[in-house]
Amino acid sequence: MAATGSEKQGTKAYYVSTPIYYVNDAPHLGHAYTTVAGDVLTRWHRQRGEKVWYLTGTDEHGQKIMRTAEANGVTPQEWCDKLVEEAWKPLWEHLEIANDDFIRTTERRHTDRVQEFVQDLYDKGEIYKGGYEGPYCVGCEEYKLPGELLDGEGEYAGEKLCPVHKKPVEILKEENYFFKLSEYGPKLLEFYESNPGFIQPESARNEVVNFVKQGLQDLSISRSTFDWGIPIPWDEKHVIYVWVDALLNYATAVGYNENPAKFEDTFPADVHLVGKDILRFHAIIWPAMLMAQGLPVPGRIAANGWLMVGGEKMSKSNLTGIKPQDLTSHFGVDAYRWYFLRAIAFGQDGSFSWEDFSARYTSELANDYGNLASRVAAMVGKYFGGSLPEAAADGEAEKAVQAGLAKAVAEADRKIGEELDFQGGILAVFDFVKQVNGYITEQEPWKVAKDESEEGRARLATILYTAAESLRAVAVLLNPVMPDTSQKLWDSLGAEASLGALAGQRVQDAAEWGGLPAGSTVTKGAVLFPRLEEPNKA
Repeated sequence: MAATGSEKQGTKAYYVSTPIYYVNDAPHLGHAYTTVAGDVLTRWHRQRGEKVWYLTGTDEHGQKIMRTAEANGVTPQEWCDKLVEEAWKPLWEHLEIANDDFIRTTERRHTDRVQEFVQDLYDKGEIYKGGYEGPYCVGCEEYKLPGELLDGEGEYAGEKLCPVHKKPVEILKEENYFFKLSEYGPKLLEFYESNPGFIQPESARNEVVNFVKQGLQDLSISRSTFDWGIPIPWDEKHVIYVWVDALLNYATAVGYNENPAKFEDTFPADVHLVGKDILRFHAIIWPAMLMAQGLPVPGRIAANGWLMVGGEKMSKSNLTGIKPQDLTSHFGVDAYRWYFLRAIAFGQDGSFSWEDFSARYTSELANDYGNLASRVAAMVGKYFGGSLPEAAADGEAEKAVQAGLAKAVAEADRKIGEELDFQGGILAVFDFVKQVNGYITEQEPWKVAKDESEEGRARLATILYTAAESLRAVAVLLNPVMPDTSQKLWDSLGAEASLGALAGQRVQDAAEWGGLPAGSTVTKGAVLFPRLEEPNKA
């Protein structure tokens, strides 16, 4: 997305990242959930007139990738290239993700800088050589503590299982290099205490704090039992642990050791969006690595919950993975972007069902929002030939609508822009939509239209102007969530001719009543949210 003229050059960008996703398979709804949330957040900040940097990408090293590639009869690099170009990037384009960069951990701009970072820690005495034996989950690419493991049942009876993947762990014994993570426990606890908003939600923060209080073990940062990874620069028999490699993408993608000006203007991230299953890596290992290197730590680690289907976390490993395209082909991309952030409180687990999506689509999008836009355009066309009339008879009812808009803008801006409460912000906007619907019902413009006196025409004009001006504001507020639909509404209101492109409208402008000038040409365009046919489930 192009930068707006209101951005202040030279100021630090509002930097948001998603996790970089493993390319062992195609993306599912869980990956898309986090990425859409980041997109809405960064679009919102762009509409504040801020300089923004939104990063996503793919994690392409490690044993899991190597085994998946071998199972498919190709090299790891060939597998990664295929998945990135045929699955990951096309999906983000399909979902209208406006990321500023896409980092791949097999790129030289990343691998060279990772080696430099690790070499620097080694030279500082933060890394030493040792041995380790313990239970290892290939799916998590992580050694597990014995107390975390589950007892296997059925086909896995007598074995210990990873609590995330529910599959047996492997006992690994190898000579590794270790980062002195244990020394950073007190520093981390002090940092958490001084920055209570660093980890969100509160339940996630408590989990991390309690874990660190139990004492941290030094972190194995290399592997010598396979070779698909970035070589340790001083000992190429080892490759760098995939999580150390992956976490550094947040630095390498914005110019670490390569573009000092960009790095200074962007790093550290203001918000790292992560799944709660990878919270510890981001809230413990990542800040400790940065502290060791003398670099600033991120502003916030925000952990979203799991998407559940039938009570199970959605993932490929438990066969509940659903392709986003399965839903967008039926509901549309904008409704998809809206639904998950509307239906699920960010930071909590949430259940998805086709029936719930259908019900919310019909009730809130089609009936409340889409029908409002259609009715207003139709009445302006019928009673004023499509030319938006001037409001000449404002009263208490109109003042109530204006106050409702000011409240919705302030609440949505606070909730989405600051608190990452996407559900709360969207609901604030839709409460205003309901208020405008109620206003029209109460004012009964179809009855007022029968009064052909000067006072009657003035009253009718005021009602329809109030409704259309409300829709102008709604188009701006929902643009980060549903950009295509908002653009259609903007065009229908004739706003671009007088107000300019929707992309240039600021969130703050939405609250300025009277932005849509009288005389704008209002047209009844395509239905924003068409009636859905039941899918053929034969």
